Amino acid sequence: MIDITKKFGDVVANNHISLTIHKGEVHALLGENGAGKTTLMNVLYGLYRPTTGTIRINGKAVSIRSPNVAISNGIGMVHQHFMLVEPFSVTENIILGNEPTRAGGIVDMVSAEADVMRLSQEYGLSVDPKALIEDLSVGSQQRVEILKTLYRGAEILIFDEPTAVLTPQEIQELVTIIKNLTAAGKSVIIITHKLKEIKQIADFCTIIRRGEHIDTVEVDKVSEEELASMMVGRQVSFKVDKPEQQAGAAVLEIKNLRVVDKRGIAAVNGLNLQLKKGEILGIAGVDGNGQTELIEALTGLARVQAGSIQVNGQELANQTPGTIRTNHKVGHIPEDRQKRGLVFEFDVAENLILSSYNTSRFSTFFILLRAAIYSNAEKLIKLFDIRPANAKITAKSLSGGNQQKMIIAREVSSNPDILIAAQPTRGLDVGAIEYVHQTLVEQRNRGKAVLLISFELDEIMNVSDRIAVIYEGRIVGEIKAKEADEQQLGRLMAGCSL
Repeated sequence: MIDITKKFGDVVANNHISLTIHKGEVHALLGENGAGKTTLMNVLYGLYRPTTGTIRINGKAVSIRSPNVAISNGIGMVHQHFMLVEPFSVTENIILGNEPTRAGGIVDMVSAEADVMRLSQEYGLSVDPKALIEDLSVGSQQRVEILKTLYRGAEILIFDEPTAVLTPQEIQELVTIIKNLTAAGKSVIIITHKLKEIKQIADFCTIIRRGEHIDTVEVDKVSEEELASMMVGRQVSFKVDKPEQQAGAAVLEIKNLRVVDKRGIAAVNGLNLQLKKGEILGIAGVDGNGQTELIEALTGLARVQAGSIQVNGQELANQTPGTIRTNHKVGHIPEDRQKRGLVFEFDVAENLILSSYNTSRFSTFFILLRAAIYSNAEKLIKLFDIRPANAKITAKSLSGGNQQKMIIAREVSSNPDILIAAQPTRGLDVGAIEYVHQTLVEQRNRGKAVLLISFELDEIMNVSDRIAVIYEGRIVGEIKAKEADEQQLGRLMAGCSL
């Protein structure tokens, strides 16, 4: 990719970026949120047309006008959110849109399954061609996505945040798969925020900051700290400074909780948990094991079928979100900040009072007190370093990291006794992650109870005082964070006992 520029109106997402990928290498793309790395890969995959610049494959200039053109040029993309039809089999998903046929136009499933099995064995992907997608683990579904690209002849594979929903064991399996791919001469590009994985798997790393190419480095010759510094333009601390302190009395007690999902199936099924003042309790687990339903039950967004949720000895189950926030003093950093955390068309000041607009501080006789609202916003913008420092711009104008800061500012300023932080650093760069972790620890140091739900095992181990593992809607084990290791937690996350 030579001198690629991509503009959206007056916004320059990529500014004269060049990127060279060699045959048989793993090349990582690293950058802050909004740095332009996904835009650059969308240009390569044909989802966007570059404003200026040239793409050459094996020395030949190509015009990639669509994903179909990218695929015909040997470029495949494994998206972070899998593009699979769950009731279909592995083979049906892989051949979809490119079905082999025999006489009479009938799909030749026998030869298709044989081709899938051959590819699976050749690259060590270990997938049953006849299995249904809905019966497969997340790691196996990802292998199907990889097989889809290989079936279509991909020589360059783009992985977008490939380890976001995998257990530690599945991550190791993915590393082996990628090594098999590069050994066969395939080239792999990985978009990731995880510096440890870049060090583990990548040969080269290109750093992009604010749409500009900062450097391309050999991964073996730089440290994680140097990569982080190039990424954000300053030194970043990886260690969460968390002084030892004794947890207080239990503030949240959950007993035999049962919550069903939208299909009527028990997603939380007999869950027991206790959270104490002055501690961070991390909930570790693979996505889809009841985390979302647990959060919704605690915040009044889902109905509790059975069991008890008590805060300071008072029952919370099946009360309204407003009552839970106000009477029980529960703050909530939602896992989907765009869907549940913000109103994008409202300005920053309005978003900062979403949970308190009807209090005497911000309204009187149903009339909003605009001066008080904007005074509050200016104070919080300064205190939580929300950028740009403008209370009147819309929430959608802010980067992901600053949107998250805005939600944290609102929740923390409400002075909750319990702070539920669900995937608080999802999609954030290392600088924003550092800020979020510091804020959670500050709450804990002030004697607040923090419930941290995250798919990032490093985050759970680094920030928590105590770790509980959720599997199929139950807590299957609890470990002190300082005594935990990845393999031990990974076994629990996969449903094994210690």
